[in-house]
Amino acid sequence: MTYVEIFWAFFIANLLGYGGGPATIPLIQNEVVNQYEWMNLNEFSELLAIANALPGPIATKMGGFIGYEVGGVLGAVVALIATVAPSAIAVIILFKFASMFKDSLQIKFMTRSVQPVIAILLGVLALQFFYTSFEDSGIIHLLLLSVVSYFSLEKFRIHPALVILGALLYGGVFLSGAVI
Repeated sequence: MTYVEIFWAFFIANLLGYGGGPATIPLIQNEVVNQYEWMNLNEFSELLAIANALPGPIATKMGGFIGYEVGGVLGAVVALIATVAPSAIAVIILFKFASMFKDSLQIKFMTRSVQPVIAILLGVLALQFFYTSFEDSGIIHLLLLSVVSYFSLEKFRIHPALVILGALLYGGVFLSGAVI
């Protein structure tokens, strides 16, 4: 039954996650944290940070790791198949229709209508991460990491993967359990 749950969790999240990786993250979080409780929100946020720092599609990295944690090697394979299957099916079946209707105003409107929903889902996820970071790390570390990350990304234009790596190193050195 576990493999069926792994498949469903990732298949549904990737089927409904129109727009790629950023759109699927809140859906995967809902399945993994809220629905099946395979991870807590803090573990999920740490996995997301590490997955963002690594090359490749975020959903497949997260699917492979979570599938492995829950069901071993077979769980990882099942999660990866479930992650890739919706896109593969859509590409095979809908390719002809997509090329026929690509200039349709209705299709363009539908695509633009989904974008605010994705933004709201990502905003809610960010607020949840912010709250758990505040609880787990304390206000000083949270503010320091937030300010340094903001200026690193916006003012100094440092690559996001390097900022994430720096935050991971900071957390490994300074956040080994004590809350300030």
